[in-house]
Amino acid sequence: MGQHIGLASIKRIESSEKKFAHVIIVATKPDIVKQAPLYGELKDRGELVILCHTDQHYDYRYSGGVEKEFGLEIDFHMGIDGSLNDKYAQMTERFGEIIDFLVERGKVPIPYIHGDTSTAMAVGLGAILKRVACVHVEAGIRTLTPKAEIYKKFYQDFQSGKFKWEEYYKALQKRSNYELGSLEPYPEQVNTRMAEAATGFHAAPVELDREFLLAEGFSKEKIAVVGNSVADAVQRSLKSIGNSKILDEFPVLKKKEFIPIFIHRRETCEDENRFRVTINSIKKLVESGESVFLVSLFAFEAALDRYGYRHTINELLKKYPDNFIYTEAITYHADMINLMLHSPVVVADSGSMQEELNVLQVPCVTLRFGTDRGESLLAGSNILAPPIDSDFVVAIIKGAKNNDDMRATANIYGENVSAKIVDEVLKMLDDEIGLFVPEDKRLGLTIGQ
Repeated sequence: MGQHIGLASIKRIESSEKKFAHVIIVATKPDIVKQAPLYGELKDRGELVILCHTDQHYDYRYSGGVEKEFGLEIDFHMGIDGSLNDKYAQMTERFGEIIDFLVERGKVPIPYIHGDTSTAMAVGLGAILKRVACVHVEAGIRTLTPKAEIYKKFYQDFQSGKFKWEEYYKALQKRSNYELGSLEPYPEQVNTRMAEAATGFHAAPVELDREFLLAEGFSKEKIAVVGNSVADAVQRSLKSIGNSKILDEFPVLKKKEFIPIFIHRRETCEDENRFRVTINSIKKLVESGESVFLVSLFAFEAALDRYGYRHTINELLKKYPDNFIYTEAITYHADMINLMLHSPVVVADSGSMQEELNVLQVPCVTLRFGTDRGESLLAGSNILAPPIDSDFVVAIIKGAKNNDDMRATANIYGENVSAKIVDEVLKMLDDEIGLFVPEDKRLGLTIGQ
């Protein structure tokens, strides 16, 4: 373990009189943004907080920048590497070692895993194999997909020139128009389900997620609807928005509205047909007179070269220098929030951005067939653009641009969420076993001779 933890962290852990070790695990940029408020809340309360980074995201734009921005100090580095299978195995093994390290020093580990990430699944497994149950932050998220007849109706309307954006928008706000069971985004839908089984407290963002958990048989006593910690992160970044440099870096953003586009998920970037529709949608938006701010992420970059669309991006840069910006990943969260605030609509396949845009009351178009943030569709702050036809996608984006109804949608993700999560966790803790509840204790039975 010596190569994974600094001497100062070891001393801090060993000298602490606190029984419980609250272990916050991060791996990707969304993890960092959403776990940072919990880290800060626990520190402010004087708890023993340990920050563990798997090193899945290690580039400064994806990790180091937001760590610095949110004042995070990493204690453990897992140093995972290799194929996706290798990384899952390494996280499970190495988190087991971290638990052993803490238990040997008389601590009761309380791991905090997040969402539908590979980290949530692998760390959850590593924990439960040691009889340690986790706090699942953003628990219960499941993909809702419009039923086939909904998509077919509106796409047929579009092909025949009868498509009405408002009707489509309203249809996506009806719960009865959706079905469960999707494995996309993959492997995220597997991750979130498997993480629940290793969870002692499910921190559900919204009532919809609580309903999913109850339907799957999880105990109501272990579930609380607390909101989403991304709301805390957004509020923090809004307060520091004066430090944002993105409008100075791209002064044209002060002069006219650009539509930011962020694409990075496997189901888009590893499917040539869907990626083709995505690229053609971007191309047609620009050619129709819209200004587009395309943010390049690793998976998108790889797909450009894999499928031979690099030339399309270069042609847009050459032909439309005033209407097309193509830039690398945005490092700081405050810059992201500032960009969103200055946007008429944001197009993405990201999960977290659907939440952030709801909090900011900025229209969101999700370029996917379904989403695990179905609550944002039902609330009306978000709309799906299935990647089946670039003209259909463009029509949906243009309908959402500066849409008054979407902008008027209330924040559904709460406030002071981290405080609520910590309150619930501290109420549930057992001095000997943390959040793990054996059956005799759950049933209220006493074991005799």
